[in-house]
Amino acid sequence: MTAFRGAVTLDGPSGTGKSSVARGVARQLGAAYLDTGAMYRAATVAVLDAGVDPQDAEAVARTVAAARIVVGTEAGSERVEVDGVDVAARIRGAEVTRWVSAVSAVPAVRRQLVAQQRELAGAADAVVVEGRDIGTVVLPDATLKVYLTAAPEIRAQRRAGQLGLRDPAEIDALAADLRRRDEYDSSRADSPLRPAADAVVVDSSDLDQQGVVDRVVALAEAALVTGDRT
Repeated sequence: MTAFRGAVTLDGPSGTGKSSVARGVARQLGAAYLDTGAMYRAATVAVLDAGVDPQDAEAVARTVAAARIVVGTEAGSERVEVDGVDVAARIRGAEVTRWVSAVSAVPAVRRQLVAQQRELAGAADAVVVEGRDIGTVVLPDATLKVYLTAAPEIRAQRRAGQLGLRDPAEIDALAADLRRRDEYDSSRADSPLRPAADAVVVDSSDLDQQGVVDRVVALAEAALVTGDRT
């Protein structure tokens, strides 16, 4: 295979395994990797630590503008910092998860982080970028756009496994939270969650992680050969 050059975008709702899949694809393609969701979660940490109401859009925008958010682009490691402090573990916690949609819905926050995302992606010859509006907003001219989805119940089971949850009631609550976040992110006015018109939709409900990675890598190889985005 000729070395991949270009950008692969991997969008989709929470709990579809985007991060693991995107890392796997980046490793197989020899590409850089960018988790834009980690950036919004880091911004949420900044807001919470500042004691700002996550629903106060103006205060959120000021706080995030003043924060120094650093996210690494190595597929084999995770680097997430806010003002020089490692928050890679903390961004996956319940409090950040509860408020990240509200923070990421603020237009000024999105403008700031989208500019940073484009800069990071543009610095790499080959990059896999995952998030929720990458193919539609951040990198609309990407080589390949993939929209990864799965049934809410499947996504809840996967997320429960990541969190070590086994109680059926907790898993049901997790599924409900995923549906709530889907609705919130899909209906926001700025950069709503949706597939790009030219994205390939991949349903991972009946595929394991490696199966999804293999599917996306095959799509990337095809896009490289044909010169088409998809």
